[in-house]
Amino acid sequence: MDTLQGLLYGFSVALQPNNLFLVFVGCLLGTLVGVLPGIGPVAAISILLPLTFQLTPAGSIIMLAGIYYGVMYGGSTTSILVNVPGETASVVTCMDGYQMARQGRAGSALGIAAFGSFIAGTIGLIGLQFISGPLSSVALKFGPPEYFAIILLGFIFISYLSHGSMLKAGMMAFLGLILSSVGLDPITAQQRMTFGILNLYEGIGIAPLAMGLFGVAEVFNSLEKTTSTKILKVKIKNLFPTKLDWLQSKWAILRGTIIGFFLGILPGGGPVLSTFIAYGVEKRVAKNPERFGKGAIEGVASPESANNSATSTSFIPLLTLGIPPNVVLAVLYGAFLIHGVVPGPLLIKEHPDVFWGLLGSMYIGNVMLLILNLPLIPLWVQVLRIPDRVLYPLILLFCVIGAYSINNNVFDIVVMIIFGIAGYLFKKFGYEAAPLILCFVLGPMFEVNLRRSLLISQGSFSIFFTRPIALVAIVVCFALLLFNIYSAYAGKSRPEIESE
Repeated sequence: MDTLQGLLYGFSVALQPNNLFLVFVGCLLGTLVGVLPGIGPVAAISILLPLTFQLTPAGSIIMLAGIYYGVMYGGSTTSILVNVPGETASVVTCMDGYQMARQGRAGSALGIAAFGSFIAGTIGLIGLQFISGPLSSVALKFGPPEYFAIILLGFIFISYLSHGSMLKAGMMAFLGLILSSVGLDPITAQQRMTFGILNLYEGIGIAPLAMGLFGVAEVFNSLEKTTSTKILKVKIKNLFPTKLDWLQSKWAILRGTIIGFFLGILPGGGPVLSTFIAYGVEKRVAKNPERFGKGAIEGVASPESANNSATSTSFIPLLTLGIPPNVVLAVLYGAFLIHGVVPGPLLIKEHPDVFWGLLGSMYIGNVMLLILNLPLIPLWVQVLRIPDRVLYPLILLFCVIGAYSINNNVFDIVVMIIFGIAGYLFKKFGYEAAPLILCFVLGPMFEVNLRRSLLISQGSFSIFFTRPIALVAIVVCFALLLFNIYSAYAGKSRPEIESE
């Protein structure tokens, strides 16, 4: 079916009463999670994943995707009113959003964040709609060498775009690869690192791993907090942007949308990176850059548009190539597999209800989120008053119930707690968990495609340099590695030059 017919079919799936209800639930829960500081979309999807096991594949993915882009919408509320980001992609919004709230312009900040998110998210969906089909057709021509090279490029991007030390990100990525190889060899079926434990024959589950690294670890981390968040006491009014607000923000929204559109497709890029770049671009092109950080509305409009545009387009590599570009979609990739659906170039043909139903639900969800984010802001403000001593024990309870319900096995709870402790220690010592879980998900694909490629070429690595797509991807990998090495060397040598 062509794109228009597919979209109409997608709306017919998404508008079914049960799926429409799941869109609403996903958007509502996502907004709630976005408002609550510290939880984030990865922890939310990991915790709520077991609730979707009894749903249809389409209904499950629709709800989980709603949580993801709902968090992107809701995170701005906390950033603007409390100066604490509801999730990582809203960090930049704090800079000008909170200052606007202190100046009595909280309504304008919240309003432009909601409308900018809606516009950018919709444009991102249009891109997803028209790019996915052609890209899936191209991906059908991919063989093991092409997939290996593209996954390798994804690994390089993970470390290259890491927010902390590249060495630490590389170590976490390597640990993820090791953990992904636990279980039975995918080709010879021999045991690997099972230590005679029957529960490890099928490997480590994605859900207990993710819930531990993000949900339980966040609870442990919260035990160290000695202060509670203080909500700015301002009267929220004028939620609909004025004509002046639109004049100041229109180009910021457009630029943020374009930046998020392209960065969302890149492995390791996504909403977080796009917000920082969008904010930097706005500050660079502004006539009065000194306004930024003091309540410039463009400093809210641009990053919020960028993160929602990136959220939509980040689905492109997952749905067409079967490669999750960020940690949230890595968890969502696990949800696809749990329901027996394999994302990739055959998804549109084999599961059109899932692909087009998801796309249709995202259009509907964007409208729902606009409705939820404006009238319900007073409610979200009250939610922010929930004390941590009530919130975090409930999160831990949901994690335990969720981990057990996957296989009705206490071993999964043990795995979750072990990785919860590990996640807490990782955060304590500055190691990001995101590269680990991304490589954990991509690891089996990486290994299988490498070994298949070598089997085809009878052990010769030349196969990766004689296939055009694989060659280009590997050349880019080497270029990024060389650039990183040069940057590290230049950064170390610069102070010596200055001291002379």
